[in-house]
Amino acid sequence: MTTSHEADLAACRELLRVGSKSFHAASLLLPQRVRDPATALYAFCRLGDDAVDQAEDPLKGLAWMRQRLEAAYAGAPFDHPADRAFARTVEAYAIPRALPEALLEGFAWDSAGRRYGTFEALLDYCARVAGAVGAMMSLVMEARGPSALARATDLGTAMQLTNIARDVGEDARNGRLYLPMRWMRDAGVEPCGFLRNPTFTPALAQVVRRLLEEADRLYQRAEPGIGLLPRDCRPAIRAARLIYAEIGALVVGNGHDSVTRRAIVPGKRKLALVSRAFLPMRGGRAAFGTPPLRANAFLVNAVPAPELLLEGMTLNDRIGLAIEVFARGRGGA
Repeated sequence: MTTSHEADLAACRELLRVGSKSFHAASLLLPQRVRDPATALYAFCRLGDDAVDQAEDPLKGLAWMRQRLEAAYAGAPFDHPADRAFARTVEAYAIPRALPEALLEGFAWDSAGRRYGTFEALLDYCARVAGAVGAMMSLVMEARGPSALARATDLGTAMQLTNIARDVGEDARNGRLYLPMRWMRDAGVEPCGFLRNPTFTPALAQVVRRLLEEADRLYQRAEPGIGLLPRDCRPAIRAARLIYAEIGALVVGNGHDSVTRRAIVPGKRKLALVSRAFLPMRGGRAAFGTPPLRANAFLVNAVPAPELLLEGMTLNDRIGLAIEVFARGRGGA
């Protein structure tokens, strides 16, 4: 690693230490060879999120991020540490441009204040803002097979559903609504009325309960995919899965009230879950062959099968790739 690249990564780490404390803490469980490219990915994602949320004109912020994405994939990144580190990462790990483009599309939906009539429409949103990140993380861990990618997008989607269930009141007070409106009306909650006056009711609890049940189903689907990751990556991903599932359990324990209360996992409980993440995993292989969610299929399909990456390579290119993979190490199968 060159001195300039290490300096770029250090700047990315500092950006995330201040702006994405949860990722910064979780990344410490990853092996260094994965932590660095993951940090580059998340730093660029953080820039995109800020470009939309903090810009006077979110559309201009999105246009600016699309220019930066174009430049990174052209091999001429903008003069910013996150752009340079991101450009190196997407090239080194053959990350299809469709994945970060999907994330930016999710940011665009947020900036437009988009709402979701059905659960299926909500899954389309989750695919973009979370499934795409799961797929990119799978690639930097060098798990490129369709089963690993399908389970990674399951996990990202489950975590996003948990976020939505936890933040119902906070989002509504900021004029945002992610709960499926059909579910709300079925329960007797009028979406516009709820946004005007975010109030917790037993009817709203039914909607939050349904969302968490769907998240739990996806956590179960995602679990076997952790076994497809390099051995030294599994504890970090499993810890994230356990901690997010615990957030959902706390919402349930609060009577599904995420309007007047916010579920926060205490530090001691997080440590216990992290310790549990290092225990041997058992069973759960049935989901290996389960196809991705319809909403996530385009993310999985965007990644060429590993053998296709070799097509068109010269012998020197293949030797170089083999040396690079060997140098990174895999930490055990």
